[in-house]
Amino acid sequence: HPYLALETVKQWHNNDRTQKMMKAGKLKSITIEQAQDNYRKAVEAGLLKILSKMGISLLTSYAGAQIFEAIGLGEEVINRSFKGTTSRIGGMNLDDVAAETVMMRPEVAEAKTKLINYGYYKPVPKMGEYHANSSDLAKLLHNAIGLDKNVHSLNRDEKENDGINAANAANYEIFKKSLESAPIANIRDLLDFESDRPSIPVTDVEPASEIMKRFCTGAMSLGALSREAHETLAIAVNRVGGKSNSGEGGEDVIRGHDLQDVDERGRSATFPHLAGLKNGDSANSYIHQVASGRFGVTPEFLVTAKQVEIKMAQGAKPGEGGQLPGPKVSDYIAGLRASKPGVTLISPPPHHDIYSIEDLAQLIHDLHAINEKAGVSVKLVSSVGIGTVACGVAKANADVIQISGGDGGTGASPLSSIKHAGCPWEMGLAEAHSALLTNGLRNRVTIRVDGGIRTGRDIAIAAMMGAEEYGFGTIAMIAEGCVMARVCHLNTCPVGVTSQKEELRKKFPGTPEHVVNFFHFVAEEIRNIMAHLGYSKFEDLIGRSDLLVESQEQLDRISKTNGVALSSFFSGIPDSKGDRSFLRSNENPESLKEEIVHRNGFSSELDREISSQSDVKKVIQENDGATTVNFSIKNTDRSTCAMLAGDIARVHGNSGFKGSINVNFNGSAGQSFGAFVLPGLNIRLEGEANDYVGKGMHGGEIVVVPDANAGFVASESSIVGNACLYGATGGDFHANGRAGERFAVRNSGAFAVTEGAGDHCCEYMTGGVVVSLGSVGRNVGAGMTGGIGYFYDPDNALEERLNVEIVKSQRIESSEGEAQLKTMIERHFQKTGSEKADAILNNWDKEKTKFWQVYPPSEANSPFVKKTDLIVELRVSASSPDGEMCFLPVGGQLNPEQTQRCAD
Repeated sequence: HPYLALETVKQWHNNDRTQKMMKAGKLKSITIEQAQDNYRKAVEAGLLKILSKMGISLLTSYAGAQIFEAIGLGEEVINRSFKGTTSRIGGMNLDDVAAETVMMRPEVAEAKTKLINYGYYKPVPKMGEYHANSSDLAKLLHNAIGLDKNVHSLNRDEKENDGINAANAANYEIFKKSLESAPIANIRDLLDFESDRPSIPVTDVEPASEIMKRFCTGAMSLGALSREAHETLAIAVNRVGGKSNSGEGGEDVIRGHDLQDVDERGRSATFPHLAGLKNGDSANSYIHQVASGRFGVTPEFLVTAKQVEIKMAQGAKPGEGGQLPGPKVSDYIAGLRASKPGVTLISPPPHHDIYSIEDLAQLIHDLHAINEKAGVSVKLVSSVGIGTVACGVAKANADVIQISGGDGGTGASPLSSIKHAGCPWEMGLAEAHSALLTNGLRNRVTIRVDGGIRTGRDIAIAAMMGAEEYGFGTIAMIAEGCVMARVCHLNTCPVGVTSQKEELRKKFPGTPEHVVNFFHFVAEEIRNIMAHLGYSKFEDLIGRSDLLVESQEQLDRISKTNGVALSSFFSGIPDSKGDRSFLRSNENPESLKEEIVHRNGFSSELDREISSQSDVKKVIQENDGATTVNFSIKNTDRSTCAMLAGDIARVHGNSGFKGSINVNFNGSAGQSFGAFVLPGLNIRLEGEANDYVGKGMHGGEIVVVPDANAGFVASESSIVGNACLYGATGGDFHANGRAGERFAVRNSGAFAVTEGAGDHCCEYMTGGVVVSLGSVGRNVGAGMTGGIGYFYDPDNALEERLNVEIVKSQRIESSEGEAQLKTMIERHFQKTGSEKADAILNNWDKEKTKFWQVYPPSEANSPFVKKTDLIVELRVSASSPDGEMCFLPVGGQLNPEQTQRCAD
């Protein structure tokens, strides 16, 4: 019972100022009881959010669970107050805690005054807490790289050299010194270098161009960032040979082609909103991210990637999916993400399709199947136990493991998500590198690290702790013009870095050259450190934690760090000074790890056999004609047809394939059957399938029916597993039988008919249509922001199983809705011979009244939901993206050509 808080609410309510504001209409007029109830609801909402992000459902399960970690608290505090809690580096004692508490509140001790805002959430000019990224830091960096925030698209043409000033090394030194002399903010601030050899001339050190190949950008999505900011970063990192990252949300397919239309002013008709371009530039991100939301993940998006990253979690807010406020979901962003403009997007937490390391291994397998040449990276959060997880990820055939620290920024999340979450990357990196090395797995994976990295010194320390690649996040945004206004989530960025508003995007000041200048300065700083330490090759620093020592000078700067003990923690990193074999691939010791991509084994042999069929290859090559092939399938055949989908997408993109390939299977299919199927590819299975059928489906058709000799009633038996159609963006799906749990989660375009499903059907759905001809489990439509569901419910059981937080339900009211439902059931009967569908259609006038239509607010005015006099096109299929065979005017008849095409 929070008696003090409730009393505080009461006093606030009775305050004269509060009462005057209520009378003036500036505050909503409420009673004391309502105010206290609002407080209770707010606390409850926050509590539920924490419970959900930790992934533990029951409140009782938290009792004594000690799932948190202490950072910077010493043994005295831990033993007295947090017995058994992990605290790996020691820290403050009780006297330190008391002293800091009094120090931060001197005004209260002297007089009863209003508490001062010390800027814990947002910097304040005076008396505020130190924030490493600030507007002052941004100014220093802008001066170094030659960026003027007042130069943008509205006045750039008037300026000499497009307003790009020369880079200034002296100003970079000022920027670097400002960080070195700043208050201690990171674990690495307490470390120093101690070499085992004499210094060498900097001319003997490998060139900056080689070091910059290890640079990456953080996974910042197009949507969180503006087009200008996102594309500028990609072009800059590609110029220096590094690895740009798309983040969650997809990319415009136009970015897959190198620029060849740049004029002498550095302008391109392809990207008219950018400046400082060169012919040969590429805006295609090297790394394409696949997150739990699957926003923007299509076959073409995957095959145009040189590396695909699985976002298990974000370092800044572990346990939560990505978030994009509604005002930032413009028409362009909604188009890329297959969602509704203006509707807030929240990705589900990763456990929706990854319950275990085996499920993660399956997703890695899927991505290796559709794009065999692209490595797969897995993004993990720095926390206790990451070493065990990293070992599992390495065994699951990942090529890269990314360690993401808690200092990572985010351009879209609420403050409540990113405070008190995540751990420093130094701790996670040391543990992961040590565990992989100890278990003989280090030579299977490359380790990448990010989270608040700003300087060459940061990178040198990360290398010595075991990282081989390094990600820049917020600092890279600053290098293209960010002024740290900290209004990213409000869509009001004054320099257009994180805004989708046209008028603000026009004020974007950055060019690729600015970002390249920053990378050059960082690389040269690293070279100077290497020369000082006596090392000519950068890779010789990797894993050399013996070159790091505690800095007594830094530890003595403030009293609260006196109890910090880093040496005992970092001494646990295995000595790799003598054995450097972990830097080479386990498959080919002569090659660097990044040159080798793990391949799927026997589980993809059937896929390879299908793709190698001469008739199939001919149809793809000629982009014409049709072919049908038949195969038996068993449950060890996984991701079947993903490789074929990749072959089509590489040549024809998402929607350019004009041929038709029909693949028929008989047997029991393994996981991810029909993953990433696209228009023109139609697959049929007689038998049954495991989890993830139609994962990432983009078009075409998947039909699953029982074996002809099956002795069970199809409508009462499960025929496909869990999480089918996860992240589907199109296509038609028909299953003559029941589906498992989480059917059509994050569906954003597929049209699907099944004979029933388990719990969480249509969860997080943003588009498409789902028809269930049988009963469904609980939590239907949770987080659903788009699309429509039709549920056959003769027993009136759906109401108690519906999650009404967002969606509503009604009987079918419009003739368009009825026509859509009936046509989809007719197609289902034609494709599967479903007895359930036949029975419903034979008594349609009665049976249609037993259907519930479930829809979110974004569909409330749709003619399929609301009665209207407007003439609309009836959408009954999503197998083809151009709509040519997908639409039929209400009351219209198919002509002979359309009839034949539908029959085909």
